[in-house]
Amino acid sequence: MKLDDDDFTLFGLPQRFAQGGAEIAERWKALAAKVHPDRFAADGAASQRLAMQWSLRVNEAHQRLRDPLKRAAYLCELRGAPIQANENTRMPAAFLMEQMEWRESLDDAKTPDAILAIDRQVAERESALLAQAGRQLDETGDAPGAAETVRALMFLTRFRADIDRRLDTLS
Repeated sequence: MKLDDDDFTLFGLPQRFAQGGAEIAERWKALAAKVHPDRFAADGAASQRLAMQWSLRVNEAHQRLRDPLKRAAYLCELRGAPIQANENTRMPAAFLMEQMEWRESLDDAKTPDAILAIDRQVAERESALLAQAGRQLDETGDAPGAAETVRALMFLTRFRADIDRRLDTLS
């Protein structure tokens, strides 16, 4: 193991989107136990500092690998198609129209049931886009296309947070 290994290599996993959550968790627990700073308490301050670096590295990798959206974004980056969410907000016109319609529907929604219906629509679209990103990364090797899909998913994640806030105001 090297600190600069990619997350998949660190966890001993193939570099693909499709991953089992249980396997990721199992590998994380094993790695976290192996590098936990308490195991190096008797070895001196330098060993403990190194163990802290390793522990941080393992936890950061776990955060990326366990979340499908973060995992997809990381794979895009590894394959030369960084997401650049702050610099590249370009989206297909049809997707932007869909967003506008949902936002208008959310503005017009007066009941929790109406808001939850919008959330179900968005969740279905989110699920379809995650599957699309998986195909682009694992089957077709279309990292630039996957990067665009991941950016769309980021839009949906923010919109779902807006839905949650709107539900909170009605509670």
